[in-house]
Formats: sequence, C-alpha cells, structure tokens
Amino acid sequence: MEIWQAAVLGLVQGLTEFLPVSSSGHLMILQRLFGLDGGLFIPIVLHLGTLVSVCIAFRGEIAALFKKPFKTLVWLVLATVPAGIVGVFAGGVIEEQIGSGQYAGILLAALFTVTAAVLFITETVLKRREKARASGDAAAEKALCGRTVLSMALAQAAAVFPGISRSGATVCAGSLAGGERGETARFSFLMSVPVILGSFVLDVAKGLSDGGIQSAFASGGWRFGVAVGVGFFISAAVGLLAIRLMMKAVRNADYKWFSLYLVCLAAVCAVLNFTGRLGSL
Repeated sequence: MEIWQAAVLGLVQGLTEFLPVSSSGHLMILQRLFGLDGGLFIPIVLHLGTLVSVCIAFRGEIAALFKKPFKTLVWLVLATVPAGIVGVFAGGVIEEQIGSGQYAGILLAALFTVTAAVLFITETVLKRREKARASGDAAAEKALCGRTVLSMALAQAAAVFPGISRSGATVCAGSLAGGERGETARFSFLMSVPVILGSFVLDVAKGLSDGGIQSAFASGGWRFGVAVGVGFFISAAVGLLAIRLMMKAVRNADYKWFSLYLVCLAAVCAVLNFTGRLGSL
C-alpha cells in the first residue's frame, strides 16, 4: 500500500460513503485498478474515518438518542436489523462474488445503473409532489414513522450489494414513503453509525483471528503505518464535506447530477470489464 494510494482511497471513501454513489462500488474499482487485495486497510481504517465524521457532524442527534422517550433510538435499532442480518450472513459472499468474478465490471455497471435509476425516479416524484403540494393537491411530508423506517431499513439491507448506495437508497426510500426530507436524511446518517461500527468490529475480529492485521503491519513497516494514518484522516475530513453536500442535495431533491455520474461510471465499468481490468468476458 503506497501512501498516495491511501490518500486517494481515503478521499474516495470520504466522498462516496455519504454521497449517493456507493462507496463499496468505488473502492472495489480502485482496488482492482491499483492491484490491491483489500485486506486490512479498506474495510477497517477507511470506514472508521467516515464513522468519526458522521459522529462529529451529528453529535447532538446521537446524544439525544439516549434521552427519553428513546423513540428515535428504538427506530434506529429496528432499522439496523435487516442490514445486520444480511451483512453477517451474506455480505462477504456477495462482495466477493461481485468483486472477484470475470463479470465484475458488468455487475458493477448494472448495480450503478440501478442506483442511478432510483435517484432519477425519486427526484421526479418529489418534484411532482412539490407542485401538487403548492396547489393544495398533496399532503405535507410526514414526520418519522414506522412506514418510513421500514422502507429505509429494507433499502439499507439492499445496499449490501456493491454499487447500490446506502445513503442514496435509504434517503430515497424514506422520501418516497412520504418522510420529511431533512429528518429522513438525518436518520439515514444515524443509520450508518451502527452499520459502519458493526462492519468495523467484524473486520477487526477477522483480521486479528487470521493474522492479517499483524502481518500487514509487520510486512508494511513504517510506510504502511503512515498510509493508514493518511487514509484515516482524509476519509474523516472529506466525509464531513460530503455530509454537507448530501444534506443540501436532499433539501433541494436534486439528484440528477449524481444519477448522470453513475450512468457514466457504469459505462466506464463495462469498458474496463472488456479490457480485463474489472473482470473479462
């Protein structure tokens, strides 16, 4: 792991973890292009950096979870269950099958396209609702409720597939279910905390049990340690910026540029697949 590679990966993780473009899909592409096998760095350090950024940005909301009547905390626990089940029992298998097969580029292209379609449909629906609401033909957006939370929980479980954006899927699901945009976005970010923390704990346990963490530091020396630090701090700092950008996009229901970007990225993945850089046909 070179230091410049760590910086690039940290930058990409920080941006894509919270913007609706799928961090796992982006990191999978970069791993293949950089010739990296994943290991310690990507699943542990980069995700820890973005966990820090969301905890800083929403420290007030996180503290409020533990105050009576604990309603939001209950919603958060329930919303985490589907993703937790899928992640524990199928997450590793899904990521391995998509990322290591000969059709990796094609599969990623298809999943990026799905995310792009969801974003485009959501923006279209929300813009129409705004017009209808202005004329008095539509109900106002609702506060967080069981229907909204269930929709977001199922969307987060689906985001175990690389290329399906967790933030994009949950925000779109909550908005389409009628949830108030700002509250839906804040809850989506809160939902990321247990998911990222759970992934961090599982990856650390796995890395320690199979010796991967120890061997990485033993073989990488001081350069690997520096790379770890660089990736962590860049991921955390850029994550804060990405959170602000996402909140602005949610308030304006402005997802079309993310959707266009994902369509272009899907085309790039397909080309890389044909050239053998992301699998081969």
